[in-house]
Amino acid sequence: MPSPEGSLTWLPLEQHPHLVAPAVAGAVHLVGGARVAEIDATLADTGAFCAAYDVAPGASANCVVVEARRGEVTTLAAVLVLATDRADINKVVRRHLGARKISFADQSRAEQLTGMEQGGITPIGLPADWPVLVDASVASAGPVVVGAGVRGAKLLLDGAALAALPSAQVLELALPR
Repeated sequence: MPSPEGSLTWLPLEQHPHLVAPAVAGAVHLVGGARVAEIDATLADTGAFCAAYDVAPGASANCVVVEARRGEVTTLAAVLVLATDRADINKVVRRHLGARKISFADQSRAEQLTGMEQGGITPIGLPADWPVLVDASVASAGPVVVGAGVRGAKLLLDGAALAALPSAQVLELALPR
């Protein structure tokens, strides 16, 4: 039966920082109790990951980077929702960030700015000035799986720890898939 832990072997992140992106390893102190598991990098995308490792989609959170623009001002932000939902980017996120136009950030630019790999971007270790918009269902989900900054690993931690990140803001972001 699918669960947050699935069939993976989870190790304390503090003892295995070499498994995650350097930016994530540098921010481990922000999320106590996080655990890390190595995975097949070709299975990093949520659907394949959940199926291969018996992880419940409702216990997996997706993080996307958006670029919000208003005039000459551009704001980059991370948006986090459960894999069972999609984020209301065009209404809720755009309005919250005060943008006229919003889009998903260019993948290569997001990788360059975060030091993380596409498909593994996580809210832990993002640039300090980026808002991290966490859906309320992630914050209250209990244990959730998120990226580790690399495609070859995942993190398991309490959703409340993500909501407690310094730049996190909890909002009602989710639309059902």
